[in-house]
Formats: sequence, C-alpha cells, structure tokens
Amino acid sequence: MMFVCSDSEPDTDPTELPDIDTWVAENDSRGRRLTGDVLAPTSAATTVRVRNGELLVSEGPFAETAEVIVGFDLIECADLDEAIEVARTHPMAREGRLELRPFANLPD
Repeated sequence: MMFVCSDSEPDTDPTELPDIDTWVAENDSRGRRLTGDVLAPTSAATTVRVRNGELLVSEGPFAETAEVIVGFDLIECADLDEAIEVARTHPMAREGRLELRPFANLPD
C-alpha cells in the first residue's frame, strides 16, 4: 500500500513536476498499480471508536496534524526496491511524501 500524504516542506526544485495522469497510465499499463484514488479533505472525516461497549463517533480525523493522508495507491511490486522506484516517480514524492507499507501476512 502506498499512502499519498501532504507535507509542510515540499521540494523547492523549480523543474516541472511529473504528470500524475502519465504516472497512473504507465503504472496501470504495467500492472503495478491495482487501484488508487484521492481522499476527501479531513473536514469530511468521521472517527469511530468503541470504549467500554459505548460507540463514540466524532467529526474529523483521529489526529490533528499538519501532514495528512490525501490519497492512496495499491501497488504490486516484486520487492521494496521496485516499490521505492514506483514511489520515486510519483509527483507527490516532490510535493508531499509517500509511505510504503506492506500488508501483514497474518496466519489463518
């Protein structure tokens, strides 16, 4: 899973950013990007918890932070090196940050 996050300190390199549509098309055609999307703003978030059997629902994100998850891409790569290369070419690698996290292979 690749979480696409904002960053309070984006890259200051003046060269043109890669085009997101080109990045999506290339990774979709290679079968590396399985799905992905942009998330609604944190103002649309709802947090759900259960404590002592009581349902607690609150408006907004679970944490107030400067950086937030703004989208995701589910990518399939042979290894971490390939995933890093895929992330390196994503436009948000310069404007934000990308968090790569494998799925846990939990026993049945």
